[in-house]
Amino acid sequence: MRQYETMYIVRPGIEEEQLDAAIERFKAIVEEQGGCVDRIDRWGKRRLAYEIDKEREGQYVIMRFKAEPPAVQELDRVFKISGDVLRHIIIRED
Repeated sequence: MRQYETMYIVRPGIEEEQLDAAIERFKAIVEEQGGCVDRIDRWGKRRLAYEIDKEREGQYVIMRFKAEPPAVQELDRVFKISGDVLRHIIIRED
């Protein structure tokens, strides 16, 4: 398995329970594909460098995990179709 890190920005207007559910959903995707999540860091609400979808702030979440490439592809697909995620990036660590 390879080591990855993903950072995603969630809309600032969602409630805490919805944010928790979204984080658990993304964690479950990795685990269902045979990966394991090492750490999840919540940075909280921060101002964006530029406006995204008429939002000036976002809630930042960083997740470090180990997984195979198909799990990363599935996670990327779910990020793209999720309406609450403003931006995301997945990086493979060497």
